[in-house]
Amino acid sequence: MAADQVKLSIIVPCYKVEKYLPKCLASLMGQTLDNYEVICINDGSPDHCIDILREWQSKYPSKLVIIDKKNEGVWRGRWDGIAKARGEYIGFLDSDDYCEPDFAEQLYNAAKKEDADIAVCGFSRIDLESGKALSHEMCTLRTDFVIDQDPGRLVELNGAPWNKVFRASILKNMRDLPTPPPVLDDLMFHWLAYLDMHGKVTFVPKSLVNYMVRAGSIINSVRMEQVEKTYAAFKQVKTYYTEASASKALQEALDAAAFLHLGISLNYRLAADPKCDLKAAIANCTKFLNQNFPTWHDSPYIRGSYARTRGGAFKRLLTVSRIYKLGLLPAFLHVYSFVINTFDVDIKW
Repeated sequence: MAADQVKLSIIVPCYKVEKYLPKCLASLMGQTLDNYEVICINDGSPDHCIDILREWQSKYPSKLVIIDKKNEGVWRGRWDGIAKARGEYIGFLDSDDYCEPDFAEQLYNAAKKEDADIAVCGFSRIDLESGKALSHEMCTLRTDFVIDQDPGRLVELNGAPWNKVFRASILKNMRDLPTPPPVLDDLMFHWLAYLDMHGKVTFVPKSLVNYMVRAGSIINSVRMEQVEKTYAAFKQVKTYYTEASASKALQEALDAAAFLHLGISLNYRLAADPKCDLKAAIANCTKFLNQNFPTWHDSPYIRGSYARTRGGAFKRLLTVSRIYKLGLLPAFLHVYSFVINTFDVDIKW
């Protein structure tokens, strides 16, 4: 690699975050890695985001790139950033979060050392109001794996792009969705990328990203009318896998991820809507999974034998799948919500 070539491009979509953006930018401009760039997309934000970005760009003209565009949402903004990126690897950060000074260096060096398609770091979920750490995730030691050899382990990766760097050549050629999903868009972004990845996933078991949890954020708020559009987008991802003749093992991994994120995560968010008939929503979800992701029910990645050799994430997945199949998910979600709200903790399944 030439000495002046950009090692890492970090893409930051910005919309209505003027309150948080300066802290995010300060963390990004202070990175220890040399030869990196930060691409900020002002997604038609009606507040002062563009003014803040221009002020910071005047201080760091060689590091900060601005894309100022009409509002089209995070999905389109990320694609615009990917097209602009000059880095060998591409990472992401949300504009209301912030990262540690060695975030870029640790992830880039790990990816380069292992010639990996993806490098993943740990992160902390921080309550915005209290500053309390709700959880520290992806921080335990994990063995690297090759996607073609054990695609099931993709299911254990969290569905957000902001604690990862990806090989840029893959992202620049990945498939797009004609209609971006209103929910779980980050997760589907990952599975579109995984379709064209065959190499290694490596881990940095340190918390390098601080994810700020805000009341009313999209991750906590889902409406019934968003569900069908989310299902349609996930079905399109499945169609791409079929058309590409993805391996049986990779398609089984996708089916397992569909169960985890549609069957559990999406229904958990729906349970917060008092107008939602949760039992009917779960029945509808089961029908959708059976029709489009049929191996979920007897997945090789949701079995005791796989969980014993692959660790805690798959043990939790096995447990919650048994709860789901027994028809006990509504009761489980009620207890789960009570625990995390009463004790102010965040337990991930």
